[in-house]
Amino acid sequence: MRVLVMSDIHANLYALDAVLEDAGEVDMVWSLGDIVGYGPEPNACIERLRGYDHMAIPGNHDWGVLGQLDLTDFNPFARAANLWTREQLTEASREYLESLPLMAAHGDYTIAHGSPRHPIWEYLLYADMAQPSFDYYETAVCFVGHTHVPTIFRDVRESGEWPTLAIRERVPFYLNDDERYIINPGGVGQPRDGNPKAAYLILDTAARTVVHQRVAYDIAATQERILAQGLPASLANRLTWGR
Repeated sequence: MRVLVMSDIHANLYALDAVLEDAGEVDMVWSLGDIVGYGPEPNACIERLRGYDHMAIPGNHDWGVLGQLDLTDFNPFARAANLWTREQLTEASREYLESLPLMAAHGDYTIAHGSPRHPIWEYLLYADMAQPSFDYYETAVCFVGHTHVPTIFRDVRESGEWPTLAIRERVPFYLNDDERYIINPGGVGQPRDGNPKAAYLILDTAARTVVHQRVAYDIAATQERILAQGLPASLANRLTWGR
């Protein structure tokens, strides 16, 4: 099975469409949360995702928009975007977000937004943060988002080997049968690793490979839409730099 794994779409339709086109034909799409928030096209992004055979979970921005998290926990720009998004969601979009399970699994793979230990809002930025989470899921691989940074961690608590593995864009990484991994595909709608291109990965379950990929999209058009909706200018500006 060929699976498109992506996270943090953040209502950026131009980025999402670029990823879907670049990924080509896939059997399923797995979305790791934060479909909405920050960006100007929440309903369109939900509709686009629902057009695929897919598995999805919520992120902290999805919950913030639904009122399931206190928006005072968000920075002022995120809070403003979430309040705006609340007013934009159709009833169908709201019901869809409300229906999403906290975590999900398919075969040997689990998906969570922040981490399997704290699915909605834990940032796995470094290996020492990631290691405890291996005890909170049962499959060989857990895909996470939230940081917007492509990463591969492996469980090395017994071996003592190096836990963070290098990513080479569009080069397959082979999943060893005797190892467990936590893997982040990066952010579609708001990358934060200094590369403004939308990030995602392709999982091949037969070959047991993951391939991290980047694709350019029309950033200027997204920025225009953000500003036209009266959203904070900083949300448009940061897309230029991938921060």
